[in-house]
Amino acid sequence: MNGLTLIFLVALASYIVLQGWLIRRHIEHVRSHRDQVPAAFQKSIPLSAHQKAADYTQAKVRFGMNELLVGALLLLIWTLGGGLNLLDSAWRSAELPPLAKGIGFVISAYALMAVLEVPMSAYRTFVIEERFGFNKTTPKTFVTDILKQGALLLLIGTPLAALVLWLMLHGGELWWFYVWIAWIAFSLLMMWAYPTFIAPLFNKFRPLSDVALRARIENLLTRNGFSSQGIFVMDGSTRSTHGNAYFTGLGTNKRIVFFDTLMDELNSDEIEAVLAHELGHFKCKHITKRIVAMAAVSLFGLAFLGWLIDQPWFYSGLGIALPSAHAALVLFLLVSPVFAFFFQPLLAHISRKHEFEADDFAVKQAKASTLIQALVKLYKENANTLTPDPVYSAFHDSHPPAPVRVAHLSAKIG
Repeated sequence: MNGLTLIFLVALASYIVLQGWLIRRHIEHVRSHRDQVPAAFQKSIPLSAHQKAADYTQAKVRFGMNELLVGALLLLIWTLGGGLNLLDSAWRSAELPPLAKGIGFVISAYALMAVLEVPMSAYRTFVIEERFGFNKTTPKTFVTDILKQGALLLLIGTPLAALVLWLMLHGGELWWFYVWIAWIAFSLLMMWAYPTFIAPLFNKFRPLSDVALRARIENLLTRNGFSSQGIFVMDGSTRSTHGNAYFTGLGTNKRIVFFDTLMDELNSDEIEAVLAHELGHFKCKHITKRIVAMAAVSLFGLAFLGWLIDQPWFYSGLGIALPSAHAALVLFLLVSPVFAFFFQPLLAHISRKHEFEADDFAVKQAKASTLIQALVKLYKENANTLTPDPVYSAFHDSHPPAPVRVAHLSAKIG
């Protein structure tokens, strides 16, 4: 057996076992606390809402285990099962230039993977979300979204794949560095373009019409030296009752977006407090830090791929008969998440640290008690569990657990 094959199988098995153990811990922990609302929330969240959150969490996590197993099976079929090799052979037999064959292989591989994910996505939307009263997506919207995503894959993915593969074929020994530059430029372009050109394809955005609230928000932004291209309300209620708010965009093309569901749940003070938290991510330079981290990780990954691409065992160990730039690229992108998962606690820790820092910034702009009220309302309406398993949370949660976050904010009251 090829050494890489053995390493891959051991890593995949370890990934599945570890995930299964974490999921089992999480389900048992949530279930064991189902009948008692944590003390810090007893005045604001009724037992019925707490139990709904516990049941919703367990349903999602159980389904997540099924997704994990199906995903692992598909990964084995694509690699050691010969799926990618079969697709590669089909494109090699086509009477097309080498670059066109490579582009066709990459785009068709990802298109097929996306199609295979549709049943899982449909079950999550129309069964789990529907069961707990969150789903507002119609079958027509669901299908339309898939078609739009497919069109974007072709319109954006095709030229990107063409550029990357051309650089891999003609960039010499430093092709991986040139691809890195192209990838960073593309990522920054997408961050800049997303709010104006991509997001409106899926949702409707209207300027915030509440004059008094707009004035409060603009005052908050002005005194913190932040400029944006507008404050918008998004029709999130057309797909889900979940509420949220976020900053999007880059440079001069930044937007502030509120879900219409959030506007219905929070009062003006609470909305300002939530926005102050989001603003904190920019003031604390979290966005810049994440971009730099992404750049560093992608540089390392591409440099590693630059070495792997010349190793015959890389292809044979993962089910590909004939080496090629396009096969190397897809194999690397497909297999690397299995190994990257083991670094997830570090990434989650950094993300939670950023959330605490954003909260610290927010309480300088608004009352800590107001931000707590807003968060508790969102926990309740979104059915976020108040009792996650600590170990599971360390791997999976980008935000601090509700009791920890509320305790951190409560310590600042007074």
